[in-house]
Amino acid sequence: MDPFRIFAGNASLSLAQAICSKLKTPLGDAEVSRFEDGEVSVRFNENIRGSDVFIVQATGAPAENLMELLVMLDAAKRASARRVTAVLPYFGYARQDRKDQPRAPISAKLVANLITVAGADRALTMDLHSAQIQGFFDIPFDHLYAAPVLIEHFAQKNISNLMVVAPDIGSVKMARAYAKRLGAELGLVDKRRPKPDAVEVMNIIGEVEGRNVVLFDDVVTTGRTLMQAAEAIRKAGAKEVYAGVTHGMFAPGSLERIAKSPIRQLAITDTIHHKPGSLPANVTELSVAGLLGEAVERIHEERSLSSLFV
Repeated sequence: MDPFRIFAGNASLSLAQAICSKLKTPLGDAEVSRFEDGEVSVRFNENIRGSDVFIVQATGAPAENLMELLVMLDAAKRASARRVTAVLPYFGYARQDRKDQPRAPISAKLVANLITVAGADRALTMDLHSAQIQGFFDIPFDHLYAAPVLIEHFAQKNISNLMVVAPDIGSVKMARAYAKRLGAELGLVDKRRPKPDAVEVMNIIGEVEGRNVVLFDDVVTTGRTLMQAAEAIRKAGAKEVYAGVTHGMFAPGSLERIAKSPIRQLAITDTIHHKPGSLPANVTELSVAGLLGEAVERIHEERSLSSLFV
């Protein structure tokens, strides 16, 4: 079989190294730097002609991350790679996935087009903000879930009298899947958002009094949704509040907010890089390198990924 090579942009270098460690293969030699005027410069320092190439890069803010991925895709295609797969641990610009108000963009579709036009033959990502984004791609698209990693983490904690609560309506489907796997009951925080990034908790659906609660969501940015949900749950009589979130896209001030919140432990994954020591004591980072590595290996060997889509 043709060789496969894994390369990484600066946003996901540590995760790519972890994936390569799991697969027992060296990380590809690619130089991703800047010209003196700040523009992205990319050069593959090894021959990739005929290779199955995987480029690992999260595309969240800043926009430099997306630009690095696009330039790397173009460089790989022009270097005659047999197939180029964009591995997107975190798919940025996913919030605007429909035209829900006048004169608004559908940025998720725009980014999908950019990735395709830049040269990607296939895309692989984890826990999209909205599953419909898969339909924006005109190339094969694989959507993984961090559920196995988060479920294993909380299952090992053996939390008694456990209840899974969705912090908002949008995360009910995800929370239901987690509740089923953990053998727990399901609850919901019904909230109203009067304006962007502002949350007002209304009421809790489900009996949380005397229970230990775990909140599950796909991404944490400001931390307000989780914090206010946790506060409401504690006021309703819950014992301990935990949280599991796939993508820790922390905005300025969010980590301080989470550190002071009633959340005993917030488990996130390493889809987004955080500097060592930058996370507060109540935030734990889990690795999805094994899951992504398994997917990369199966894609290369043209094997089914169905068992990973849970």
